[in-house]
Amino acid sequence: MKKLITYICIFVLLTDCNSQNNKKAMEESAHKGEPNRLINASSPYLQQHAYNPVDWYPWGEEALEKAKNEDKPIIVSIGYSSCHWCHVMERESFENDSIAEIMNEHFISIKVDREERPDVDQIYMDAVQAMGQNGGWPLNVFLTSDQKPFYGGTYFPQQSWAQLLTNIAKAYDNKREEIEKSAEELTNAIATSEVIKFELNPDEKAFDKKILHEAYKSMSKRFDRRRGGFDRAPKFPMPSNWLYLLRYYHMSEDKDALRQLEETLDGIANGGIYDQAGGGFARYSVDADWLVPHFEKMLYDNGQLMSLYSEAYTVTGKELYKEVIYQTTDWLEREMLHEGGFYAALDADSEGEEGKFYVWTIDEVRELLGDDAELIIDYYNITEKGNWEHGKNILHKTKSDEEFAKKHDIILGDLKDKVREADKTFLTERAKRVRPGLDDKILSGWNGLMLKGLADAYEAFQDERFLKLAVNNARFIETKMMEGDKLFRSYKDGKASIAAYLEDYAFVIDGFIALYQITFDEHWLQKAKSMADYTLEHFYDQEEGMFYYTDDSSQKLIARKKEVFDNVIPASNSQMAINLYLLGVIFDDRDYQQKSKEMLSRMSSMLGDQVAYLSNWAILYSYMVTPTAEISIMGSNATEKRNELLQHYYPNKVIMGATDSSDLPLMKSKYAIDNQTTIYVCYNKTCKLPVQEVSEALKQLIK
Repeated sequence: MKKLITYICIFVLLTDCNSQNNKKAMEESAHKGEPNRLINASSPYLQQHAYNPVDWYPWGEEALEKAKNEDKPIIVSIGYSSCHWCHVMERESFENDSIAEIMNEHFISIKVDREERPDVDQIYMDAVQAMGQNGGWPLNVFLTSDQKPFYGGTYFPQQSWAQLLTNIAKAYDNKREEIEKSAEELTNAIATSEVIKFELNPDEKAFDKKILHEAYKSMSKRFDRRRGGFDRAPKFPMPSNWLYLLRYYHMSEDKDALRQLEETLDGIANGGIYDQAGGGFARYSVDADWLVPHFEKMLYDNGQLMSLYSEAYTVTGKELYKEVIYQTTDWLEREMLHEGGFYAALDADSEGEEGKFYVWTIDEVRELLGDDAELIIDYYNITEKGNWEHGKNILHKTKSDEEFAKKHDIILGDLKDKVREADKTFLTERAKRVRPGLDDKILSGWNGLMLKGLADAYEAFQDERFLKLAVNNARFIETKMMEGDKLFRSYKDGKASIAAYLEDYAFVIDGFIALYQITFDEHWLQKAKSMADYTLEHFYDQEEGMFYYTDDSSQKLIARKKEVFDNVIPASNSQMAINLYLLGVIFDDRDYQQKSKEMLSRMSSMLGDQVAYLSNWAILYSYMVTPTAEISIMGSNATEKRNELLQHYYPNKVIMGATDSSDLPLMKSKYAIDNQTTIYVCYNKTCKLPVQEVSEALKQLIK
């Protein structure tokens, strides 16, 4: 690898980012001509580029064969529809006729939506990072005609991109042998199995609580004690980190863990990263104060944050968390819902400006709100100067409602009424503006995350609104995005397409398991089990004991990856390990449980000091080191008893129920004693005395 990186560094020197040779390209403007091949793509991101003068291809055999036949290098440009810098690079370079001419003459140019083809994105992101560069989007990678990467980067300014194209075209003609050697070495490096690369060998030691204490200690060193989150900027919510912290607090009763959790959730909920007027969370904040968001809204963030705030409400009872869940649900229903499914994302930009849809001048607020304007100006910290571009303001709070009401000597309920009315006015006015772009494809895995979020919201609040949304979402996934147990990745314009990835199966299975536990409808549980069996047949690597990211029938790429580290979205392997564990308990399936334990054992040695990238694994670890409660409820009031039980936070459990009988292994031989709904609390199939009051069942739960 050292030789490889050395060669790449030498190659980069060929690219003079300050060259003036392409000034002409800088000055030329694009025109809208005939559409290219992307006009028929299912991806809104690809369709955004359909009128570029670049002769774009979607990823597929046509483009790859053309590169081989014409012996041309390939440009793979990867992004997504709500990516701000993707739009910038399109405007600067891909809409420019002179630049397009260079690309069309010397390269085969392929556009990839990372949300539709995360398998392609993973490979070439790994390649760019192996070159010693930071990853990100847009991701622009140069390949040999047989798909092997030899150079790449993220956003390139127009002049730099034009010069880079010229230099690479020359190098491909004059230094082919060196380029192909470099590409071969790099391909071998990224094709190495993650299990081998990271030495993920099974740890024979028994799982031990002290690992979780070490993990928390390591995590706590990075806490931002004043603003919440971790001590860094930009700040990403990273929901699985804080879900782990909730589990750790429940296990340890460490008040410092709960304090940091609340500091974080309060900071996010009060900051500009949260849409104060309309609900829903932006992707991240560029600063350390949760103030200035990167304004795009992604379904996967919002689904996970629904789960996080719902669980946190059950622990703390904080009204702020409840308000966040309800307002975010308003946004989902208003802007993201389609026949039960949820769209993928909202763009950061409108009218070519980032955040324009969401920000306000102080004069606009005064004109809109009349008598209450000064109160709301203070409430949302609106100023003449503004905290965003051009004197505009991102709405945010710096005081709790209780503190603010006391400061202004106003009754708390009256304050909340005034804020609600102001928010309605903001929304009405916003509706008149040009809206941010909507990515209207529906992704199964991201919908699985939202399904789980809605199920968790129902657990916390017992509101039929959440239950109805969850059931309708599950039905949409099953009827529109599945054929038998086979799942599709994307749905748009009435058509499901692209074979699903492990991520999709993992999160849909998780959502179905959660839906069963809030409905006791065994259809969803059986569906989760049959989908898990499908993944074991088509994704599981028997030799390494982990799952591949792609189905065994998927298009063959230069590497078949395994996703093992948790990030903004938890790793598909960590979620599958949790799924197998839960299904293993519910169905008394030792093979499922053993596979889950073996997967976790490969990761456990890193948990103590790398928990920030293993937090979903740490959640599973917490299940393994404390007893999992097997709760069965039998009788006509099973639903009511379950809902009462769910008001008490106890994360390490499975909960099953039926009004009369069930064939589930752990439900057999259990019945309603004296025709009264009866609760059975069991651990490892050994049950305590059956009880009929939730208060008695709670006493039987083990910490």
